[in-house]
Amino acid sequence: MATIGIEHLPNQRHKIEARKGASFTLMVVGESGLGKTTFINTLFATTMKEYRQPPQRTDKMQRTVTIDMVRADVEEKGFNVRLNVIDTPGFGDYMNNQDCWVPIIEFIDDQHHSYMKQESGPDRKNIDDLRVNACLYFIQPSGHTLTPLDIKVMKMLGTRVNLIPVVAKADTLTPTALKQFKARIRDCITANGIKVYMPQVEDDDETDTAAILEAMPFSVIASETEILVNGQKVRGREYLWGVAEVENEDHCDFKKLRNLLIRTHLHDLIQSTKEDHYEAYRAKVLTGQGVSDDDPLPQKVNNKMKTDEEDLRKRFTEQVRLEEARFRQWEQKLIGERDRLNKDLEEKHRVVKELENEVEELTAANR
Repeated sequence: MATIGIEHLPNQRHKIEARKGASFTLMVVGESGLGKTTFINTLFATTMKEYRQPPQRTDKMQRTVTIDMVRADVEEKGFNVRLNVIDTPGFGDYMNNQDCWVPIIEFIDDQHHSYMKQESGPDRKNIDDLRVNACLYFIQPSGHTLTPLDIKVMKMLGTRVNLIPVVAKADTLTPTALKQFKARIRDCITANGIKVYMPQVEDDDETDTAAILEAMPFSVIASETEILVNGQKVRGREYLWGVAEVENEDHCDFKKLRNLLIRTHLHDLIQSTKEDHYEAYRAKVLTGQGVSDDDPLPQKVNNKMKTDEEDLRKRFTEQVRLEEARFRQWEQKLIGERDRLNKDLEEKHRVVKELENEVEELTAANR
């Protein structure tokens, strides 16, 4: 059978997507001192985010969680990605961390709401999309398990965003302790029903995806320092006992996490945000307004519209009746004023006529 050219559609889509680019928003959540800034700079191989100065003893402590955002355009081989990196300084840094997660949850929901509002507007070509595509939750390398704060926050994040748990500073644990720690975290995630991002296993990359799934939660080492190892420069941390290499898969899962975020599942993270998390938020909002996809005009809304229409009709009829009565009064007033003015005019004419007659009589007598 002769071909007609449909097979070239993927190439067309590739050109369109390459020209349009993509928007990717990455959020990092975790206590201060876990190396989030260093990880971001290591991940993108550049200084994406400046380091915060350590607080002085005389500084007033900020007891609120803030949202810091860094925006940049990253281009590689002609493909441009509008990158947004969001940090949450202040999270989990105090003795009383009650409600410290609220600003984070509100920010995620606000971005869905903002996108939904822009999508409903007249101009949808220049939508500023800040919906969070992936959230890296940094876990303290305690060697025990998740804390109650970790469990609570991760449960709320997992229903709103692609949640990816990360064990920070993996070089502070021995390989055996790290393996046991990750197993306890996985058990805790399962026991508490925490929803984490699980990429679908495709037939053509079954081995790579399976390796990524086995590594979760990802243990990472971050460093911007290059160290000479066996004649080659590598990024890592140097200790008396040796060097912990960032991209050595025997030392940590940094390389697997980078592949997940950028090389293999970037598009899936963006699409799952759109098709799963955003659609879930949109359905929740519309359902709260009495609208659903199954029935665009349910009986409840239909009855309400009929009631509102009837009330509007009654108000309109009453308003028309009042306006007509007011117009009749105004018309009668005008008619009465016209009659009065006509009578005054006739009286003036009569007086003028009498004066003219008197003038004529006086003139005739003088002759």
